[in-house]
Amino acid sequence: MITPTPSGRSGYSGRSSPTSRSGRSATALAAGAAGVPAEAVVPPVRRPRVAALRALIALAAVTGVVIDLVTGSPFRVLSYFTVQSNVLVAVVLGLSAWRAWRARRPLPPWLTGATVFFIAITGLVYHLVLANGSSGFSMTEEGPPSNWHALANHLLHTVTPLGVALDWLLLTRPGGLRPRHAALWLLYPLAYLAFALTRGALLPPGSPARYPYPFLDVAAHGYAGILGNAIIFGSAFYALALLTVTLDRFRPGPRAPKNRISPQAAGPLK
Repeated sequence: MITPTPSGRSGYSGRSSPTSRSGRSATALAAGAAGVPAEAVVPPVRRPRVAALRALIALAAVTGVVIDLVTGSPFRVLSYFTVQSNVLVAVVLGLSAWRAWRARRPLPPWLTGATVFFIAITGLVYHLVLANGSSGFSMTEEGPPSNWHALANHLLHTVTPLGVALDWLLLTRPGGLRPRHAALWLLYPLAYLAFALTRGALLPPGSPARYPYPFLDVAAHGYAGILGNAIIFGSAFYALALLTVTLDRFRPGPRAPKNRISPQAAGPLK
């Protein structure tokens, strides 16, 4: 049945036709080409499987952090970049899970991208530097960790970085990052450097984990050595941030959910 609409055009007062669905798709594509996020045109839908995966990643981060807090000194544990970045993962992935479950719009790309960047630093620095006996900054000489500490290490340095990266690469809409975000994200590592050096200067010599990481140990390398390390690591981090922004332009987008509200029309409009 054809009924007039307030604008004078004719509207179909029954099932959604293939023409109308293709019109919505064309609108979304046109919006994407114009630089407008597709979710600003097409309303979000519930994604329960995505929500469950993100909740599991957040739970892994929370579990690892809680184990470290229970088995160690909270003041010392919270000074590690690893723990701070995993707290961010728990918050951001928890919020993302809730929004996917409730069909809310996703978090801003700069925030999800920052989370990927920071937790990637955690995973890469651990596996390439801290757990590498030939790096010159290895922490393996401290002895084998206990079972609980080993579990926390695995969760915080391997499970959450891989989980966050896979979620971002495959389940998050691409195209929202810009080169300026790469520079913006470096503010946190710079702030952490200032925090770690200030904390170490305030603690008395011989304090446990006075400097959280060997490459920040002023007593061992001096401030000139720390400056050199900061330049090397900072350059690597900036390259990683630019790589994240570049990948955002080429990674695949998540598959659009099937239309469960308006089934395919049985025949042409009459």
